[in-house]
Amino acid sequence: MSFIYEEYDVAVIGAGHAGCEAALAAARLSLKTIIFTVSMDSIAMMPCNPNIGGTSKGHLVREIDALGGEMGKNIDRTFIQSRMLNMSKGPAVHSLRAQADKKAYSDSMRKVLENTPNLTPRQAEIVDILVEDGKIKGVKTYSGSIYPCRAVIICTGTYLNARCIYGETVHKTGPNGLSAAVYLSDALRRLGIELFRFKTGTPARIDKRTIDFSKLIEQKGDEKIVPFSFTNKPEDLKREQVSCWLTYTTPETHEIIRENLHRSPLFSGEIKGTGTRYCPSIEDKVVKFADKDRHQVFIEPEGLYTNEMYISGMSSSLPEDVQVRMYRSVPGLENAHIVRNAYAIEYDCINPSQLKPTLEIRNIDGLFFAGQINGSSGYEEAAAQGIIAGINAAMKLLGREPVIIDRSQAYIGVLIDDLITKETKEPYRMMTSRSEYRLILRQDNADLRLTKIGYKVGLIDEDRYQAVLYKEKCIEEEIQRLKKTVIGANREAQELLISLGSSPLATASTLADLIRRPELSYEVLESIDPERKPLPEDVIEQININLKYEGYIERQQRQIEQFKKMENKRLPEDMDYNAISGLRLEARQKLQKFRPLSIGQASRISGVNPADISVLMVYLMQHNAKKTKETNTNGDLSGRENQDGE
Repeated sequence: MSFIYEEYDVAVIGAGHAGCEAALAAARLSLKTIIFTVSMDSIAMMPCNPNIGGTSKGHLVREIDALGGEMGKNIDRTFIQSRMLNMSKGPAVHSLRAQADKKAYSDSMRKVLENTPNLTPRQAEIVDILVEDGKIKGVKTYSGSIYPCRAVIICTGTYLNARCIYGETVHKTGPNGLSAAVYLSDALRRLGIELFRFKTGTPARIDKRTIDFSKLIEQKGDEKIVPFSFTNKPEDLKREQVSCWLTYTTPETHEIIRENLHRSPLFSGEIKGTGTRYCPSIEDKVVKFADKDRHQVFIEPEGLYTNEMYISGMSSSLPEDVQVRMYRSVPGLENAHIVRNAYAIEYDCINPSQLKPTLEIRNIDGLFFAGQINGSSGYEEAAAQGIIAGINAAMKLLGREPVIIDRSQAYIGVLIDDLITKETKEPYRMMTSRSEYRLILRQDNADLRLTKIGYKVGLIDEDRYQAVLYKEKCIEEEIQRLKKTVIGANREAQELLISLGSSPLATASTLADLIRRPELSYEVLESIDPERKPLPEDVIEQININLKYEGYIERQQRQIEQFKKMENKRLPEDMDYNAISGLRLEARQKLQKFRPLSIGQASRISGVNPADISVLMVYLMQHNAKKTKETNTNGDLSGRENQDGE
C-alpha cells in the first residue's frame, strides 16, 4: 500500500553535481524542494577525476558562480592545488583548474544542502514519475511512497540502469559500487522518452606508499591563487598546496595492452554503450594512436587524508591481472598496489533533442532533465545544466519568464544549444573550440556577462549586483581616461619604454595605445601615469584585455549582432513543417523533430542547409504578415461591433 508524503513544489532526482545545483537554485528561489539520492554518502561525489575546472570547464564553473550557483564556492573551500592553465596562450583559453579533496568537497556540499531553507535531502530510489494529462503530479519511491510535486528535475548521472565492467567482471552497480537506479529507465520509456546507452570509464587508484616519486616529474600549484567564485578574494584562499606528478606510459605498457585487447570488454563486444571521444581509455589510445610510443600519465592525490592516488590518463576496462601488469610498466609505478580497479561504466541517458532550451522535455509539462542523463560528460557540464534546470523549474512554477542563455552569452548557452540541436551520438564534452565567440566568453569576465541575469532571477543579492555595476563603471571610465591621456616623447617615458624592451616614442601617444603593445601593460606604465587612481586587480585585468584585443572584440561583437538577428526571428512552437512544400524532406523531418524556437537555432540543426533556411524565412515572413493582417481585421471588426452596440 502506497504512503503519500506531504507535497513539494520541486522534486530533484539525483544529488550529483547537476542535482545539487538544481535543488539549491529551486530552494533559494523559495520553492519547497526535495532532493533524492540512492545514498546520502554520494552527494556531490566525484566518482572519477578529483578536480574541478580545466580547459573550457573552468569557464563553466565561473559562469555557474556568476548566476548564483555553488560549485565555485565549494571548490574554493576544498581545493588542495590550484593552477591556471594555458597561460602561454591568449586570455580566451585561460582556464582555472583546481585539485579537490574529494571527501571534503562532497561533505562541504552536503553541509550546504542540509542547511539550505526550503530544501529536504532524502535517501530513496525513485522508480516512477507520476503524470496526469501531460503534467507532472509526483514521484514514487522503491518502497511505494508517493511524493506529490509540481515539477521534477531528473539528474541521475551515470546511475541509470548502470553496470560497471572490467574484463569478464560485471557488476550491476553505479559508480564506486553504489546502488544503480534500475527501474526509472522503464518509467521514462513508458512516458515516451527515447533513451541512449552511453559509456564512460575511470582509472585505477594506487596506494601512494607504493609509488617511487623520484621517477616522476613534480607539478606544483600556482603561487598566486585565483578563486573560482567571484565572491572570494585571493588572499583569503592562501593555503599550503600539494603536488601532482607526471610520468609516461612505455612501449612495454602498450605491448601488454595489445596482447590483451581480446580480453577487453571494449573490444570484445561486452560493452554496448558509446564512449566519449575526447576522454578515451588507455587501450583505445594505444589502438587509435599506434604511432605514439608513450602517453602522458598524471598522478593526482585524491585528498589530504587518504593515500589513494588517481592515475589520470589511464582509464581502462581491462581485466584485473592485466591492469596490475600495465600500471607497473609505468616509470614510478613498478611496485604500485591497486586500491581500486579501473572500470568502465555503462548507463542510460535520454536523447537530448527531446528537450527545450529550458531543459524541460517537450511532451510533459514540468519534467526537466540535467547533467549526464542528457548525454553530456563531466562534473562542470552537469552542474551548468543543473542550475539552468533548477532556475527554469522555479520560473515555471512562479509564473515568470524562463531563462534561456544563448551561444553569444555564455559557454552554458553553447553547451545546451549543442545538446538539443546537434544530435549527440556520444558523451558531449565542453571545449573552447565549440564556442564561436570565445574571445567574448572568457572565464575572467563571467561575472560581467551573467551576474545581472542571476540578480534578475533572484539568486544574486543586491550587494553583489551593485559591486558588478561598480566594476563595470570603473573599467569603462578608466579605459576612456587612458584613451584621452597623451604621453609626450619625454625623457622619462623614453627611458621606461627602453627598459621594458619597447620601442621609444617618435611622437606623442595615448596611454591606451602604449598598453596595446604586446610587451607593455597597464601595471608597468604606472610611473608615467600620475593621474592614475588605485584600482582592484580584477578591474586592471579587464582593462588590459579590452585594450589589447579591442579590434578583435569589436569584430566578434558585430558577429554577435548578426547572430542575434537570427535568434530574434522566432518560430511558432506549433508550426507544421510538413506543410512547407519548399523544404527538403530531411529538413522537414529534422525541424519537426527538434522544433527550434528561432531561425538561428534551426540553422544549427544537422541536416538543415542554407537553402532550407531561406525557404523557412520566406515562409515565416508570409506567416507573420498573414497573422498581422488577421489581427488588424479582427481589431477593425471589433471596433465596428462596439460602435453598433452603442
